[in-house]
Amino acid sequence: MTRRAPTARQAALLEELLDLFLREGFAESTLDDFAARLHCSKSTLYALAPSKEQLARKVVGHFFRGATERIEKDVAEARDARDRVVRYLVGAGAEMSRATAKFVADVAAFPSTRRVYERNAQAAAARIRAFIQEGVAEGLFRDVHARLVGEMVGWLIEGIQTGVLGARAEVSDAEAFAALADLVLGGLDSGRSSL
Repeated sequence: MTRRAPTARQAALLEELLDLFLREGFAESTLDDFAARLHCSKSTLYALAPSKEQLARKVVGHFFRGATERIEKDVAEARDARDRVVRYLVGAGAEMSRATAKFVADVAAFPSTRRVYERNAQAAAARIRAFIQEGVAEGLFRDVHARLVGEMVGWLIEGIQTGVLGARAEVSDAEAFAALADLVLGGLDSGRSSL
């Protein structure tokens, strides 16, 4: 079964929903609330997804897809593995800084959106692992267990994205991701280069 591309109106509505979700979260709102806020009918929302849970999953997935595209576009301009790590983590911080704590909490509370988030965190760990492997091959990073370090970074990314790390350390997501980049690069430094 092929998926139909969304109409221009549906694509615009998805962007409006994303802006609303990022600002205010979504757990406490109903489809009627969303329709009223966006000045559309409930049937228009049902054309996007057949339930609130599926709509939330669609919007959260849209957020992470867009964030990934922007981050990867910047990473493609990197000069080496060190620069890719920095661009990736700083980009993740910039993307997550768009979200309020309410949005982050709602994503974690809904099983379907939490699964979207967990897949994103796993993908981030895989990307960092690949960058580490590249850096080791290039001689920029010391030889480490790339899978293990990538998974450890994935856990830290999850802690940042769920808001736990930022709340405990009293820092923004952007600051947490920048610190993570420093930590990773400092731990991997082969002694041949500096940030």
